[in-house]
Amino acid sequence: MKILLDECVTKKVKPLLPDFEVKTVAEMGFSGLKNGKLLTATQEAGFDLLLTIDKNMDYQQNISKFKLTIVVLDVKNSNIKYIQPLLPIFIQSVKTYQKGRTYTIAEQ
Repeated sequence: MKILLDECVTKKVKPLLPDFEVKTVAEMGFSGLKNGKLLTATQEAGFDLLLTIDKNMDYQQNISKFKLTIVVLDVKNSNIKYIQPLLPIFIQSVKTYQKGRTYTIAEQ
């Protein structure tokens, strides 16, 4: 599975997902792209999933028109100490996610 980390997600997440092909927005040259253009570029680059902490993306974009899964980590900010506890939930659930949909993972 090919995963893109949104700009708002710390790159420290990348080594915590060793079973996936993970790239950052910066690595892909997508820095500064707004949500619609970012989703288009992500899809065109062959990614399966965009991992973000942007809680507004689902409201700003018609995700169903993209062949991507969007996963929103519901955290205070991008500090790894907030994100890391959610990653086991993400890893366990990711295979059940469908393209064209947004999923939110929050602390339980």
